Amino acid sequence: MIDYSFSYGDLEIYLLIVVRIMTFIYVCPFFGGTQTPNLVKIGYGLCISILLYGAVPFYPPEYNTVAGYAVIVLKEAMVGLLVGFSVTLCQQIAAFAGSVVDMQIGLSMVSMMDPATNQQVTITGSLYSQYLTMALILTGMYQYILRALVDTFTLVPINGAMINSDRMLEVMIDFMKDYIVIGFRICLPIFIITFMTNVILGVLAKVSPQMNMFSVGIQIKIIVGLVIMFITVTMLADASNFIMINSKEMIRKFVESMQSG
Repeated sequence: MIDYSFSYGDLEIYLLIVVRIMTFIYVCPFFGGTQTPNLVKIGYGLCISILLYGAVPFYPPEYNTVAGYAVIVLKEAMVGLLVGFSVTLCQQIAAFAGSVVDMQIGLSMVSMMDPATNQQVTITGSLYSQYLTMALILTGMYQYILRALVDTFTLVPINGAMINSDRMLEVMIDFMKDYIVIGFRICLPIFIITFMTNVILGVLAKVSPQMNMFSVGIQIKIIVGLVIMFITVTMLADASNFIMINSKEMIRKFVESMQSG
């Protein structure tokens, strides 16, 4: 016979699950972008919390006062925020590469609103971010992100988060290294070609001073940059693979830095 009983203790555990899931959805760019209605995000988080309540083993948290329960709520919010933040950081690699490209070809002054992050980004940065989001959907990477969130309830149980500041700092330093390396690997062909174009324009400016190289150079750099972007568009698949591998590593390291012991 199925037991449908639901006590106040069960409600307290369920609310803690909801807090971790909701904070993750709020931060994670794919699940919690501003383009998604708030009612959809709330309903999605509540449904996932119901499924997790019956699928993942939980231990009742120990507390005596309302302040003690509030501390546990803050811990769960912190876990959800850090897991979602690790995905957001990796998503920003594409925007960083796009900003470098736009700076090289002369489009850095043109910006647009990114609906996923609600921030002003450059045109190429938005293009790369949208491509990365589509790759995330087509490759099923979003399923891995959800599985990683579910696994956090086993690796970091409720009221079991212990932030290790040294390990967290080490993770952030390693990420900054990969952030710059992967970002420049994405924009390296355009960076090299535009640099060579600037050198050629500089030589031409010395050879024929009467020619207005400023107005000519802007048009040439934009045309050359767009042509190289069109030629190297096939490289974005490998770049997305690098970013997704880095996302998996970031999620794993962030969760390990919150484990006790």
